[in-house]
Amino acid sequence: MSKATRVSFGEEIAALGASHNDIVVFDADLAKSTQSWIFGSKYPDRFFEMGIQEQNMIGTAAGMALCGKKPFICSFSTFVVGRFETIRMSIAYSEANVTIVGTHCGIGVGEDGYSQMALEDVALMRTLPNMRIIQPADDAEARAAVRFLVDNPAPSFLRLTRQALPDLHGSEYAFEFGKADQLRNGKDLAILASGPVVANALHAAELLAVEGVDARVLNMHTIKPLDEAAVVAAARETGRVVTVEDHSIIGGLGGAVAEVLGEQQPTRMLRIGVRNVYGESGSPAELYRKHQLDADGIAAQIRAFIA
Repeated sequence: MSKATRVSFGEEIAALGASHNDIVVFDADLAKSTQSWIFGSKYPDRFFEMGIQEQNMIGTAAGMALCGKKPFICSFSTFVVGRFETIRMSIAYSEANVTIVGTHCGIGVGEDGYSQMALEDVALMRTLPNMRIIQPADDAEARAAVRFLVDNPAPSFLRLTRQALPDLHGSEYAFEFGKADQLRNGKDLAILASGPVVANALHAAELLAVEGVDARVLNMHTIKPLDEAAVVAAARETGRVVTVEDHSIIGGLGGAVAEVLGEQQPTRMLRIGVRNVYGESGSPAELYRKHQLDADGIAAQIRAFIA
């Protein structure tokens, strides 16, 4: 069953609230959209509606983390990560155990347009030395990531979608933080994708297989720390690497992979994502087609790359 990963987060953090009395959840006037309201309806004494005051939310959550609580702070990713300097000092530099939950990532936000789209958030968070970045690809992975974050304290950024994503894993899925999740083996090239476009990348690989191109597909749910061993192995064993992300091609997954390959395994690579332009309003399907992030567009770019 397809589900938006923001909904998976809301349901899972509310379920965990019963056994973890130290979880506290904050929101900045978007609880219905981020789905943090599910937790708030069950545990009103541990839910804090801060209004449109993201900086105060970040500072208050950092203080509670340093007093032993496990805060999750929620907003659209572009709004909360946009308070970068406050995150840098209050959460990252202070090593505060705060999970930043950024929903409505990428052009998949659709009709809301660029002001609501996070296209630079991964790039910003990657620069903070101790910040973990997780971007799940479906419901099961999102739930497993939330459970991991509750039990493993550190500054973290959880990037979630507005739109529903198809299931790629069953309920038995074992999430391994920092380890790439291989969805398809292949020898001709490696496609490394993350979050909302993993299913499209997998479908693109199936389209290419019909034409005789055998593509490996890796789901990079953990963008930082990146699974460098899996990246290097994919490059060494296939000779060509393609990254796919609903984010600017600058500084995101493609940038992280390029840095690893440049230092350890120089390899031909193609970055597929939003190509250094601002987003715009449109349906998610229309925008994915325009930016060639749907399966047909990904396959077409790969055909040109390997021709």
